Amino acid sequence: MGTVAIRRVYEPSPEGTFRILVDRIWPRGLSKEKAAVDLWLKEAGPSTELRKWFGHEPERFDEFAEKYRAELKDSEAYAELTAAVRDHDPVELVYSAHDTEHNQAVVLASLLEGKR
Repeated sequence: MGTVAIRRVYEPSPEGTFRILVDRIWPRGLSKEKAAVDLWLKEAGPSTELRKWFGHEPERFDEFAEKYRAELKDSEAYAELTAAVRDHDPVELVYSAHDTEHNQAVVLASLLEGKR
């Protein structure tokens, strides 16, 4: 598996990077051209219920990560994500959250690194 990094979707990636958007909802105020996303895996993002419960509150992150990993277990979206990461290098998981340390891309990247 290649290199996996994370980045806010609003920030540009180095040339040649395969960008995978891992949000269920398209980022507010961003055109498809500006986002420069190669693949949008909506279903790889947390469920609406989980996302709303989490509310990007850092004190809920550990529990969010645990619940999110449970949602991903045996999911087609996670299988598609691992295939995309395997087939491209480098890859960036892009997300729209303001918090760069407490979001679904952090959880996904750690899961993918554990698969290496």
